[in-house]
Amino acid sequence: MKLKIVAAAAIALSTGMAFAQNAVVTIAHVGPTSGAIAHLGKDNENGAILAVEELNAAGVTIGGKKVTLKLMTEDDAADPKQGTAVAQKLADAKVAGVVGHLNSGTTIPASSIYSDAGIPQVSPSATNPKYTRQGFKTAFRLVADDAQLGGTLGRYAVKELKGKSIAVIDDRTAYGQGVAQEFTKAVEAAGGTVVAKEFTTDKATDFSAILTTIKGKKADVVFFGGMDAVAGPMLRQMKSLGINAKFMGGDGICSTELVKLGGDSIADNQVFCAEAGGVEPGSKFEKAQTEFKSKFKTRFGTEVQVYAPYVYDGVKVMVAAMVKAGSSDPAKYLPVLAATKDYQGVTGNISFDNKGDILNGALTLKTVKGGKLSTVSVIR
Repeated sequence: MKLKIVAAAAIALSTGMAFAQNAVVTIAHVGPTSGAIAHLGKDNENGAILAVEELNAAGVTIGGKKVTLKLMTEDDAADPKQGTAVAQKLADAKVAGVVGHLNSGTTIPASSIYSDAGIPQVSPSATNPKYTRQGFKTAFRLVADDAQLGGTLGRYAVKELKGKSIAVIDDRTAYGQGVAQEFTKAVEAAGGTVVAKEFTTDKATDFSAILTTIKGKKADVVFFGGMDAVAGPMLRQMKSLGINAKFMGGDGICSTELVKLGGDSIADNQVFCAEAGGVEPGSKFEKAQTEFKSKFKTRFGTEVQVYAPYVYDGVKVMVAAMVKAGSSDPAKYLPVLAATKDYQGVTGNISFDNKGDILNGALTLKTVKGGKLSTVSVIR
């Protein structure tokens, strides 16, 4: 009799454990939480943490069963090799979905692994057009791409900043090179002149040689395709060399960290950048973003850098697709995610086109004024 009781208890315990496992849905976030742009990776990770905490607090039911969401966080160090290793780890773990990566250089190679595994991937910040042009049904993007980003900045440099001699620098990453190429094309199409094309790396600290060349070309606008960790020191060195040109860049430099890194080397209305996203002033989404930023600061004790709201929305739109599909099985909820139309996020209406790109994506043009990032306009 005792053996039967023990056996029954063991079966019950085993069944209970299986049920508990079935009731947990694991979503992963990947970003560079170490290295020069760890502040951006951690910002994104915190957006995912906040979304999962809110969803668990509210309660999530999928297919008639209450589930607990588990967030698996991984560091790709903004390195393509580490990014693919992490992607394989997540594929082997059979996570339900991935929100990430941050950089195009890690997002693009990782996307092939997620596609092979059938795991939906929502990138909150990768802007290189190639990401959603590989034919992968698992790839989604929540922001405008480099064609829109670089194109808008290029036209702005010529038409609004009246740039006559424009220099372009990129850091040779998939992101930096891509946005610099689109910027250059737009400058030339608008009738502008690119007088210098220079290159650096995403780990460089000394720019004296390329900046001296640019000074000799009398550039009045300098565009940098890269991240804030490099742009800040570059701005300081521009000032020390007496280069008073306007400084432009994409979303990689459009962060509060740039203002800290550049310090008093940044004059008012000298720096212009574009965030690949944004909401129009006075819209209902502006209020939603304000509330999000307040919650974020209360929870983490820090300001939003750039893309935390997009990660937050990425997690929530993915879970909404699971709920609607009645399943967290990627094969079952992926078609529902792809068909997302007018999901009301804190970053605006979310709808995907047939490539997985955000429909009618916005750009927020910003400048630095009074030691703070200030919005110039929101463009669609």
